[in-house]
Amino acid sequence: MRILLLGYGKMGRTIEKIALERGHTIVGRIDLGNRAEMDVLKTADVDAAIEFSSPEAAFENITYCLKKGWPVVSGTTGWLEHRAEIERLCKEQNGAFFYASNYSIGVNLFFRLNRQLARLMNGHAYQSSMTEIHHIHKLDAPSGTAITLAEGVIAETESLDGWKLAPDEEEGYLQITSLREGEVPGTHIVRYESEVDTIEITHTANSRAGFALGAVVSAEWLPGREGVFGMDDLLKNLD
Repeated sequence: MRILLLGYGKMGRTIEKIALERGHTIVGRIDLGNRAEMDVLKTADVDAAIEFSSPEAAFENITYCLKKGWPVVSGTTGWLEHRAEIERLCKEQNGAFFYASNYSIGVNLFFRLNRQLARLMNGHAYQSSMTEIHHIHKLDAPSGTAITLAEGVIAETESLDGWKLAPDEEEGYLQITSLREGEVPGTHIVRYESEVDTIEITHTANSRAGFALGAVVSAEWLPGREGVFGMDDLLKNLD
């Protein structure tokens, strides 16, 4: 299939490598300096776009793709205040939009484990918190993955009304500590503490390849569909 890459940083290059290994063609590599190159591409030139750009560019990129009639897979975080607009546009255009805060199969299994543990811990005398660690180039904090994990904990915990970035001592909120260190791909720790013990679950990415593979598999799955999709939809169809 013919894939358009929107965002050509480290993740974009990893996605390109995996897409080529899987027999696909890259029809464009769009970054800040060459956005005009998208205008020469026709609807029929692109089977799917994979968008891993920046929080500032994501909304415009996704909008452009949907109006052009290109199915678009996005993994950019930090722009989700505009998500309702994108979903409306997708419906208006009879388009296809796939979003995940994290495309790693392992992370998405971790999301399920996180909710199950939160369900078990609800009502017991434990204080929940979270720490996420990413490379120094990551612009948003907390990460989209951390927000998804937080939403899972909050949904299963009666005493929580939301999340806040640490340090914040307001009761009723899950505290998220965001650290930016070196070139690490990413670590997420969900912690439950009491006076007698501590329970933790941790996911650590060893490379970007798992995220990139998930994005390419999503792009392979999306063409021919209409609507807004996420990793749960993909995983159900891969089972």
